[in-house]
Amino acid sequence: MKILYIFPHPDDECFGPAPAITAQLRSGFEVYLLTLTKGEATKQRHRLGITKKEMGEIRYKEMLCVEKTLGLTGMTVLDFPDNELKNLNPIEIENAIEKQIHQLKPDIIVTYAVHGVSGFHDHLVSHAVVKRVFCKMKGEGVSYPKRLAFYTRQGEIVKDGKFRLEASSGDEVAFIQECSQEDMALFHKALDCYETYQQIIEESNVKKLATSDVAFEIFGEKFEKRLQSIAQGLSGNLEK
Repeated sequence: MKILYIFPHPDDECFGPAPAITAQLRSGFEVYLLTLTKGEATKQRHRLGITKKEMGEIRYKEMLCVEKTLGLTGMTVLDFPDNELKNLNPIEIENAIEKQIHQLKPDIIVTYAVHGVSGFHDHLVSHAVVKRVFCKMKGEGVSYPKRLAFYTRQGEIVKDGKFRLEASSGDEVAFIQECSQEDMALFHKALDCYETYQQIIEESNVKKLATSDVAFEIFGEKFEKRLQSIAQGLSGNLEK
């Protein structure tokens, strides 16, 4: 069974869901990553004295390290302009995402919850366009993807200096992926791949804030109790 994570930037896969990704890989899922931009607009480029294009290429190489470290089944990085998704025609982004979905035929797609965790506008746009593509394909009777999940946080909203992390309520969380110490260690190792982003990683305190229980919402489905697997209830699922 295939899971496709869709995020706007390099490092989005690591700031929270990475332990779940490795846990799902260990459980026998094929896990793919689609990133919409190369993250070239980061202010770290000013510190390094390089152009956006050069920054994008560096971050792409760092993502190749992440792909290997997490053991992803596959990864695709598109070249939409970082920090500019809100200014683009959303149909253009939707078409690119739909093309990738048709090529891969994933059973489950995952993106940010409606609050985008950090509230950054690229995250919010990603939530909206992925949900729109999912609903469009369901309406057309396409057999894949079968489920749309949203990566989220549970518990309290975190306010730490310039960083604010949103959370979903307990009622909104449909599944919690329990992760091992091995999963957490690989998550830390994957974060280390982003050598040019270490200042932000340290300032965000993500290695301490991230927990071994990763929360997901499920779109358009109702459950009497929380799922035991992200694929529970889907045909041919991999419940371990």
